Amino acid sequence: MKPFFRLLAVWLVLSILLSACGLSGGLVGKQVTVQIVYGSEKQDWLDPLVQEFNAARHKTAEGTLIVVEALPMGSIESMEAILSGSLQPTVWSPASTLYLPVAESEWRKSHADDLMSGPPEELVLSPVVIAMWKPMAEVLGWPDRPIGWADIAELATSSEGWAAYGYPEWGQFKLGHTHPGFSNSGLMAVLAQTYAGADKQRGLTMDDLQDPGVQQFMADVQLSIIHYGTSTGFFGSRMFDRGPSYLSAAVLYENLIVAQETKRLSGQSQQLPVIAIYPKEGTFWSNHPYVILNAPWVTDEQRQAAVLFQDFLLADPQQRRAIELGFRPVSPSVPLTAPLDMDHGVDIEQPKTVLAVPSAEVIVGAQALWKQVKKPVDLVVVMDTSGSMSGSKIGAARTSLGQFVDLLDDRDRLQVILFNSEVMELTPLSELGPKRDDVKRRISGIIEGGNTSLYDAVRQAYADLERNGNPQHIRAVVVLSDGQDTSSALVLEQVLGEIGSFGEDPGNSIKLFTIGYGKDADADVLTRMAEMTRSEEHTSELQSPNTI
Repeated sequence: MKPFFRLLAVWLVLSILLSACGLSGGLVGKQVTVQIVYGSEKQDWLDPLVQEFNAARHKTAEGTLIVVEALPMGSIESMEAILSGSLQPTVWSPASTLYLPVAESEWRKSHADDLMSGPPEELVLSPVVIAMWKPMAEVLGWPDRPIGWADIAELATSSEGWAAYGYPEWGQFKLGHTHPGFSNSGLMAVLAQTYAGADKQRGLTMDDLQDPGVQQFMADVQLSIIHYGTSTGFFGSRMFDRGPSYLSAAVLYENLIVAQETKRLSGQSQQLPVIAIYPKEGTFWSNHPYVILNAPWVTDEQRQAAVLFQDFLLADPQQRRAIELGFRPVSPSVPLTAPLDMDHGVDIEQPKTVLAVPSAEVIVGAQALWKQVKKPVDLVVVMDTSGSMSGSKIGAARTSLGQFVDLLDDRDRLQVILFNSEVMELTPLSELGPKRDDVKRRISGIIEGGNTSLYDAVRQAYADLERNGNPQHIRAVVVLSDGQDTSSALVLEQVLGEIGSFGEDPGNSIKLFTIGYGKDADADVLTRMAEMTRSEEHTSELQSPNTI
C-alpha cells in the first residue's frame, strides 16, 4: 500500500474509532466535522491548535459542535488526491497559492463549478530563500551586495568553483532543491529561475519558456544540483546535519533557517551559521492558503464551521505562536519579533521583490522545461533474485524496479544488475529512452532462486558506476534486497571499505540507497551500506529515482 493510502486509511479508521468511543473530547450530540488536509511544513504550528480548538468545544451559530480533523500531506500529493476524488476534505491548505491555478484548471475539466469560491485567506508566511553557509555568503558579498540566481548560475558553470573566490578548499559549488513535481519549494525554485532568466517579475508567458536564453539560464543553474528530493525539510535536515562539504546552499523556507539557527545558538548544533539569501531577481511567498472547497461533498454547515476555525487560526494569539516556529504572521497587528531577526539568519525587511504567480499553463510549462534541462541521473539498480526473495518479496521488488523505469526520463541512464549465487547484468548503463520497453519486458520475467551474493553485486555496481558514470550527472546505486548475504566472495567490511574509498566529496560522490524487503530483512546491513554514502535505508519503496 502506498504511503498516501496507508496514511489516509489510518486517518479514517482513527476518526471512526474516536467517534465510536466518544473520545473526540468526550463529545455527544449533534456535531459537524471539518476535515482539513494541509501542507506538512506547518504541522508543528497547526496540530496543537487543532487540539486546543476541539478542547474548547466551539459551536456554530445554530449550536452545532465543531470537530476539526487534520491530515498533513505534501501539497502536490494532496492536490492530486482531491482532483481524483480519493480525498474529500472540507479545507485544503497547501504550502502556497502556486498550486491553486493548476488545481482550478484541472477541476474545471470535469466539473461545472469552481473548486474554490473566491480568493482564500492566508494562514502564515515564509518566503522561499536560498539557505547558504554564512562564510560562503560573505565571500559573495553578503550582506552588502544583493545576491541572486545570476550569481548561482555563474558559480554553477565555473570550472574553478569556490577557487575563483580564493577558497579552493571548498571545492565546487553544490546546490540542492527539491523535485518540482513533488515539492512546493522545488516548483517555486524552478519558476524563480525561469523568471530570472526572462528578467521579469510578473507576466511570465509560454513564449518566455521557448526563449533559448531562458532555457540556457535554467540549465546553467541545474549544473550545480547534486540531487533532488521530495521534501523541503529533507534538504534542510541534510544540509544542516552534513555541513558545507555536502551542500553549499539549498532552496528552503525561511522558517527552517530560523529553526536551525535556534538550535545552533542554544548549543544543539555545532554547524557553521547559515543565513537566508533573498534572490535579488525576486522570490515567492509560501503563504499557506486556507481553501474552503466548493466541492459537492462539502456542506453549508461544514463551510460555516470551517470559517470559524479559520478565524481562530488568524487570531493574534495563534499568530504569535507561529513566530516562535519561524513563520511570519499574516496579522498586521502582530509585530515581527525574535527569532525573526538577523541573529537567526533572516532579514524581516526582505524580500524586496515578490514574483507573481503565473498561469496554470505557464506553471505546467516551466515544469516541462525543467525536465528538459535538469541534471540527468546515472542509476544502477541492484536487484536480489535469490531464493530468500521468494513469494511476495520478489513480486514487490519487480514492481519497485518497474516503477523506477516508469519514473526515469528518457535522458537518464540506467543499468540493472541481478544477483543470486552469481552476479549478472540485465542491461548496461545507457540512456533509457531507446530501451525502455525492452527493459520493462525483461523485468516482468525476473524469477528467483539460488544463494545470495549481495556484497559482490554491490561492489560491482559501485565499481561500474565509478568507471562508466558521468561525474556531471547525479550518480546513485539503489539496492533491492532482504540483505541476507550467503555466498559472496567478499565480506561486508571489505565492501564498506571499498564504497567509502570512492571519492572524497560527499556532495558529488555516488550515493547508495537500500530498500529492504520482508520482515526478516537485515536492516543493519542495508543501513550500514547506505550510511557509507550518507544516504538512507528504506522499507519496500523509494518514491522516485528523480528525487535522489
